[in-house]
Amino acid sequence: TRMKYWLMKSEPDECSIDDVLAAPGRVTAWSGVRNYQARNFMRDQMSVGDGVLFYHSNCKEPGIAGIARVSSTVYPDDTQFKRGSKYFDPKATQEQPRWFNVDVQLVKKIPLITIEELRRHPELARMRTLQRGNRLSITPLDPAEWKFITTRLVRD
Repeated sequence: TRMKYWLMKSEPDECSIDDVLAAPGRVTAWSGVRNYQARNFMRDQMSVGDGVLFYHSNCKEPGIAGIARVSSTVYPDDTQFKRGSKYFDPKATQEQPRWFNVDVQLVKKIPLITIEELRRHPELARMRTLQRGNRLSITPLDPAEWKFITTRLVRD
């Protein structure tokens, strides 16, 4: 199967790039996704090794904060079963989970590429994240978008 590329948004106060840097193996479970389309991307389309742009959202300076990769196959999101978790889903059961996640491993933290910077490049004009009204926390990236961002915009 061909490698795919994704932009995955996380709120830094929930899971920041530094949290993942500090995690064992630089791996985090991408849990808490409660949008069906975003879930379906993880459940049906992601594969181990897929490229990920780690994006900080809902913060003072939104933008791409790191390069990562999908490091596990999909599995049920534990938070749906935890009473008291804000991600608890009373309709989910162990036999019939409703929500899934993958593990994501950080490859490297990068100097932030802000959303304003992304908007400046005509090569990225069609990027899902930059479209008006796009609220999805996970969006597929075109291979050309991935290549442009990782080769032209990433500064070490």
